Amino acid sequence: MRRFWKEVALVAADGGHDVHLDGKPVRTPGRAPLTLPNPVLAEAVAEEWRGVAETIDPRAMPLTGLANAAIDRIAPDPAAFAAGLAKYGESDLLCYRADHPLELQLRQAASWDPLLGWARERYGAALTMTTGIVHVAQPPEAVTALAEAVAARSPFELAGLSPIVTVTGSLVAALALIERAADPEDIWSAANLDEDWQVEHWGEDELARKARDARRADYAAAVRFLHLL
Repeated sequence: MRRFWKEVALVAADGGHDVHLDGKPVRTPGRAPLTLPNPVLAEAVAEEWRGVAETIDPRAMPLTGLANAAIDRIAPDPAAFAAGLAKYGESDLLCYRADHPLELQLRQAASWDPLLGWARERYGAALTMTTGIVHVAQPPEAVTALAEAVAARSPFELAGLSPIVTVTGSLVAALALIERAADPEDIWSAANLDEDWQVEHWGEDELARKARDARRADYAAAVRFLHLL
């Protein structure tokens, strides 16, 4: 769609702030008003619309995309969305360790053990670790505790949490991030520890680098979205 508007403004609305283009409210793909829950996030979304050149490029408007997801996909049934996201706790990246070499094992322990320890202290979720990639069943009480932590989040929080979980492969890491128990850069490093090890020893091809850059962009947008919330 080509840009047709000249002015972008914020208008107070029930439950938040609407983005208006030349006096008319922006609507989500589901035709709901694009209502943001606070003025800080609303201003950031408005800036994305002000930054549109000749045509809309959704890739250049990640905050708008996450807000659309919160309103159209999640808000109608947040419990169902949260339950789907919580399933990542059954196969969390942090629980699957290398069986060799020792240096990689030590790196994983140094990076991942504190996050698992945090989940155990914060939620009483004592997850089981294993070596290799064969699935290991997690204690039901740990899975339930993590699921309850996810279910307690608002639709907008779930919208930001979702790409962090899927990009990192770790529900525990994503929860630590949203609760500010860990730094976003540390979480990114933890999630990419195995890949970084591979690159150190065998190099990185161009396709892998581009894929990683795309994941990093999605991760950064979600982190910013949560921060603005």
